[in-house]
Amino acid sequence: MTRIALLQMTSGIDPAANAATLSDAVRRAGEGGAAMLFTPEMSGLLDRDRTRAAGSIVAESEDPSLAAAREAAVAAGIWVALGSLAIAREDGRWANRSFVIDSAGAIVARYDKMHMFDVTLATGESWRESAAYVPGEEVVAVDDTPVGRLGLSVCYDIRFPALFEELGHRSCDVIAIPAAFTVPTGKAHWHLLQKARAVEASAWVVSAAQVGEHADGRRTYGHSLVVDPWGEVVLDMGGETAGLGFAQIDQARTAEIRAQLPSLANRRPIPRFQAS
Repeated sequence: MTRIALLQMTSGIDPAANAATLSDAVRRAGEGGAAMLFTPEMSGLLDRDRTRAAGSIVAESEDPSLAAAREAAVAAGIWVALGSLAIAREDGRWANRSFVIDSAGAIVARYDKMHMFDVTLATGESWRESAAYVPGEEVVAVDDTPVGRLGLSVCYDIRFPALFEELGHRSCDVIAIPAAFTVPTGKAHWHLLQKARAVEASAWVVSAAQVGEHADGRRTYGHSLVVDPWGEVVLDMGGETAGLGFAQIDQARTAEIRAQLPSLANRRPIPRFQAS
């Protein structure tokens, strides 16, 4: 068994305030006996006004939330899966980037969100992530974390099964899906998709989420989840308030499910069909 913590967060437009929230969460996660803390997408800044946000989106070496999380990880002696930060790339464009930080404060992995949230919902909400962010091109799985092999993804990635098929093929024990889901899409698909990704990868899914009313005017769905490889929800933090939650990752449960239902071992390549 490995005890983990999830931060359900209401990130705002002040990077310093968000960094302070992250530091406090790492400290409390360590005090609560967690070996690893998982945080949401855009933990350091959530601002749909890109002109205003531009002044706060900086290179990794200058990002206050990344620095705060690394320092806090050392002080608490735990790992941090920092869901994602808006990071300025060397070419001037932005990346929606996840980080895995070990208990010595070292960055042991990075993952840039692959699938850009370019949608117009029936509610009138419209999002064009690709207008500012560059999609990632690399699937990332991290060995030897406190939860075993950890696969990385971010939010909208959840709708693209091929990524999770690859993470399953890489025998990930846990897959992180940090998110800032909208309320309409969350109500319709959040729990359904989380369970599906866990079952098809025969892995635990850990999804720390943004929640509530944000300073930039948006509202996010919350319901940070931990789902076991059988699709059972073992933690649901609800959709109302920010806070810290704890759960146990049971490695014996993973082995039991994979032995009962060896879908990863039974998988066969699917031929591509052409229309006649």
